[in-house]
Amino acid sequence: MLVDDPNTLEALFSRCPLLIATHCEDEATIKSNEAAFLAGYGEDVPVQYHPEIRSAKACVISSSLAVDLAQKHGTRLHILHISTADELALFRNDIPLEQKRITSEVCVHHLRFSSDDYEQLGTLIKCNPAIKSPAHRDALFPALLDNRLDIIATDHAPHTLQEKDQWYFQAPSGVPLVQHALNIMLGFYHAGTISLERIVEKMSHAPAVCFQIDGRGFIEEGYWADAVLLDPEKEWTVRAENIRYKCGWSPFLDHTFKGKIEGTLVNGNLVYYQDHLIEEGPGQRLLFKR
Repeated sequence: MLVDDPNTLEALFSRCPLLIATHCEDEATIKSNEAAFLAGYGEDVPVQYHPEIRSAKACVISSSLAVDLAQKHGTRLHILHISTADELALFRNDIPLEQKRITSEVCVHHLRFSSDDYEQLGTLIKCNPAIKSPAHRDALFPALLDNRLDIIATDHAPHTLQEKDQWYFQAPSGVPLVQHALNIMLGFYHAGTISLERIVEKMSHAPAVCFQIDGRGFIEEGYWADAVLLDPEKEWTVRAENIRYKCGWSPFLDHTFKGKIEGTLVNGNLVYYQDHLIEEGPGQRLLFKR
């Protein structure tokens, strides 16, 4: 993101021995779109036009360039938060994840929301890449299930409610989502769209494989015990008092989820149980396989 100098990009992709993770949106396209809407609306651009300013075209131009560079130089590339139907043709599903040199992820908010939701939620769901039309949203799930999209992520961004409650150009992009990410996916499970096993694969196994994280991502002897204790049938409602984000808000306020996390283990330590945080069991640095 924001790196558009051809020489710099060539140098990065030709010399970097590590995985390159990219946020793909073409800045020139976005600036051109912004200028057009400023000319039409002045500073008072409705948030509903966010997916036209940060457009599907901007995503495709940038992600296509990244894939071309990765293929040219044999670079290990991971493209973050895919949000358009147009980008899905860039990814393959005919080989195992372990053999892929180019991988991708989709975020829970791009699976859950569409441009229809701006009317109710406004800048609360303003994020980059933008939440786009129902047609783009609906194309993402089949690509997730057939392994063109490898990972489910959150792109968690806990801006304050005061920051988000501003006019379009002043409101920062980003949504607090990490607390409710599994609940969002359980909604799809209860709708019959995805199995619990595939949720675990896409949210735990695949990230560990993709980023070669050592000793995590699987329930195996000798691995660190990072796990949730889940009641998949229990219903609960998001209230101000049970929001754990330090920013204190959620686009799911007053929404009832089916499926509740009863406990959380980190490094084998019980750190959360039945709505109570347990101030023990500090985190550790992630280690990576050589």
